[in-house]
Amino acid sequence: MTDSYYRQLGDSRFESTILAQGAWNPEEQHMAPVSGLITHCLEEHEPRPDMRMARISYEILGMIPGGEFEVTTKTIRPGRTIELIQAEMSAGGRTAVRATAWRLIKGDTAAVAAFEDEAMPGVEQAVTWDGMDEWPGGYIASLDIRVIPGHRRGRGQAWINSPYGMIEGLETTDFVHLLGLVDTANGVSSRVPPGPGSFMFPNLDLQMHLYRQPSGEWLGLDTKVSFADDGVGLTSTVLNDVDGPFGRAEQILTVRQLPAD
Repeated sequence: MTDSYYRQLGDSRFESTILAQGAWNPEEQHMAPVSGLITHCLEEHEPRPDMRMARISYEILGMIPGGEFEVTTKTIRPGRTIELIQAEMSAGGRTAVRATAWRLIKGDTAAVAAFEDEAMPGVEQAVTWDGMDEWPGGYIASLDIRVIPGHRRGRGQAWINSPYGMIEGLETTDFVHLLGLVDTANGVSSRVPPGPGSFMFPNLDLQMHLYRQPSGEWLGLDTKVSFADDGVGLTSTVLNDVDGPFGRAEQILTVRQLPAD
């Protein structure tokens, strides 16, 4: 039994728990908690209270194996008002995920603040949903998922939450908690069901642009999924917290036919 997705083994070493288990392969980790853990490491890297992360780009370089791994961080481009930082997750001598994040200086722009993305209906208008039961894995089983009526394959609005912490024994910030749920978008409104005879559509990346600092426990995913006719797809999501939209996420997909058995 565990109450977190990861255990910390040392300065930069971690171990995944069953809660981080992926949906496509039981031996790999789901990208959602991985992105949350990497966000935590970026958040802890030479912190600047006068700055915040405004864009995080995760490149998935191969299978993300369960078990022990290391996350190393560094500053690529230091600056007084703009910084670029990086985190790499490595296991078995191979880099599995590389992430870069732009940190921007904070300032008072309340006089011109405005958002064009429309807010989702609130979580109180969402209903319980068992549509994710078609997905295996410990990560999916860890979630509380509710959908706004009208949710369908390829297009939907869902609110998700998790009662579990990111790292055992450490408090999880709202920022890490919410960003550690974003990758779920690719499954919550998938165009086709997973399984034999259908199609697989794993994402190769996760790009997040955050025009507002999010807060709270519930993440709203206002998602559209597109499949082209040549094996490429895209999951596009407007990200919400209980106060409204705060950013956007994109995931490029490799769409492949699965054998019938």
